Parts: sequence; structure tokens; C-alpha cells
Amino acid sequence: MKLVRSYWQTSRSPRYSVLFALPLLLLYEALAALLSDADGSGVRNGADVLVKSVFEGVAGQYGPLLFGLVMIGGSIWIISRDQKKAGGKLRPAIFGTMFAESVLLAAAFGIVVGTITSLLLGYIPVFSMQDGIPMAEMSAATRLMVSLGAGLYEELLFRVLLVSGIALLGTRVFRWEPQRAAAVAVISGAFIFSAFHYIGPYGDTLELQSFTFRMVAGLFFSGLYVTRGFGITAWTHALYDVFVLLL
Repeated sequence: MKLVRSYWQTSRSPRYSVLFALPLLLLYEALAALLSDADGSGVRNGADVLVKSVFEGVAGQYGPLLFGLVMIGGSIWIISRDQKKAGGKLRPAIFGTMFAESVLLAAAFGIVVGTITSLLLGYIPVFSMQDGIPMAEMSAATRLMVSLGAGLYEELLFRVLLVSGIALLGTRVFRWEPQRAAAVAVISGAFIFSAFHYIGPYGDTLELQSFTFRMVAGLFFSGLYVTRGFGITAWTHALYDVFVLLL
């Protein structure tokens, strides 16, 4: 029990969570660059485009470079700060266990979210978290790239920035109790997360079934982010989309 409790606390710490998410960033960006050079499609995850467009608005053509520097610099600062505070050495076995947990959570996601959605709609739907991109027309490598990007950038945007930001706004500005601020952040964040998939040229056609599924998914991911941290949440999201889009 002590070992389980130690893993539960350690794996959601900033140093492990951020380091665990870094391979998603590297894999996604490498695949995006290779596939763009190969077929000129330039397909990217929608949340990725939205986040980087902010940096492009500030730095123009140097926006992606600025974004990369912020990501790398911020990650180094978070990891080193937490490592200095915790002391000791990083344990590679923790990362392996985190990946195994993410695989199990991705499988559980389909069952739990599907069951809840079926109770609300009357049947069990199977949807990807992706926008309405014509996936059937894409190669397996492109689908893999978009799935990895969803796990990384959608969780960064909708959980780390949006949910955390709304909760902070609620407690600091509106003086809400932490529980109320967290509840408002989770619910409103899930609604915005679902709605995001219907915006833009690749947005899905708005339907009650898919919106409900994604709303429930947003609640699931927000709860997972609060309890298990960014890294495991990002990998769980990515792996679920990989299972659906590739298998």
C-alpha cells in the first residue's frame, strides 16, 4: 500500500508529469515535419494551430520558434524546480508504470465514457476526439500524428490552460470557494472542449450524439488531470485516439 501511495504521488509530480509528456511533443512534431515534407498536406491538430497562432500574432514568422523556446524553457524550469525541491534521482521504472497506467486508462475511457453517454442517449456511440478531418483519406502515419497531437495540445490547451485558468479566476477574482471554482472550471472547460471540435474548416457537423460524448469525455479528462496530472492525461487521450483511428 505504501508503494502504491508513493507511486500515486510521485507520478503526478511536475518533474515526472512534464518529462513523461515530452515524447508526445517530439513524436508529434517530428511526424508533422516529415509528413509535411513528404506530401505537402500540412495537416496539424486544431489545438496546435490555435496555440501557435497566438505566438505567430506576437512574433510573426518567428512565432513557432518562440513557442518552441517557451515550451523548452518552461519545461526545464518546471522540472528543475520540482527536482530541486524533491531531491533524489529520477526512477525510470516510474515512467514505465505511468505508460502502463495510461494504456489501461485509455481502454477504460472507452468503456466508462461510452457507458455514461449510452445512458444519456440510449445507445453506445464510438467517436474519436478528433475534428471532422477526412481520416479515411489519410495515411496511418498521418492519423497517428494527429492522434498524438490531440493528446498533447488539447490537454495543454483545455486542461492546463483553460481548466486551471478558470479555477484560478474563480478563486482569485470572484472569491469562490475552491470546490465551487473547480466545479465551474471542469464543467465549463468540458463544454468548451466539446464545442471546439465543431469550429473551423475541419470542424465536425454539430450533432447531439457526438457533442454529448465529447462533453462527457471532457469531464473525464478534467477529472483525470486533477487527480493524475498532465502527463498521464495527455498519454491517455492520445492512446485512446490511436486505438480508435488506427485499430
